[in-house]
Amino acid sequence: MPTTAAPTKPRQRRAKRIPAKPVPTPEGFRELQEMLERLRNLDLPEEDGEPLESDYHVMQIPLLDEVVRQHLGDTGDYFCGGNMFVYFSLAQAQEIVEFLSGRRKRPPSYRGPDFFLVKGVDGAKPRGKWVVWEEGGKYPDLIIEIVSPSTATKDKDENPKFYAKVFRTPEYFWYDPGKGEIGGYRLEGESYRPIVPDEHRRLRSEVLDAWLGVWDGVWHGRRYRWLRLYDRDGHLVPTQAEQERLLREQAEAELERLRAMLREQGIEL
Repeated sequence: MPTTAAPTKPRQRRAKRIPAKPVPTPEGFRELQEMLERLRNLDLPEEDGEPLESDYHVMQIPLLDEVVRQHLGDTGDYFCGGNMFVYFSLAQAQEIVEFLSGRRKRPPSYRGPDFFLVKGVDGAKPRGKWVVWEEGGKYPDLIIEIVSPSTATKDKDENPKFYAKVFRTPEYFWYDPGKGEIGGYRLEGESYRPIVPDEHRRLRSEVLDAWLGVWDGVWHGRRYRWLRLYDRDGHLVPTQAEQERLLREQAEAELERLRAMLREQGIEL
């Protein structure tokens, strides 16, 4: 006579164990408090007393600053910095302080970029340096380095890795004025991807909604191959002086047109 199998009990799923968040030890709390106190007490330098490398550097950085401001407008919600320290960690800040005070012979591994832009901040706030932990943890959204013979390897090869990994800066560009070459990277995931130039050898910046390109011309009495901005339609973003000159030329051309119309009617002014 066949036997009836006993009913099997439904298997109970074992609840997933959620790992508990590590609780800082009293020693950990003390270390954190000490680090915060050291950050507050650090007298962070704003300059190192060393001149910029060349006349070109002295002129290019304020030109970039001006055209970026012209392009973005006077909205007050962004900050442009040029040739200034960017402090991002206690270790890096101590390197700079110790080097400038003479307690460290080896130059600090990082000081700051030639030009940077931070969006979503109070642009009217006076700053002599950018201190990340005093700015709500805000890092630059865009960085531009001007290449010189002494910084070529760093700017072209080392900086992309550093800015992608440490700063997580959305866009990084370098410009080599000696060669008239531009390189650019956009952050995708954990690393940078090169930005492909257009037919004019310009690179698109999504952060600026503009193009970066080379302009050969005279600015402030100097003729160089300048790094300039071009708007989304490919037009050169003018400086304030260039804009004023353009408006003046347009007004003079319109006045001459009206005079010509009057002369045709026998009226001389």
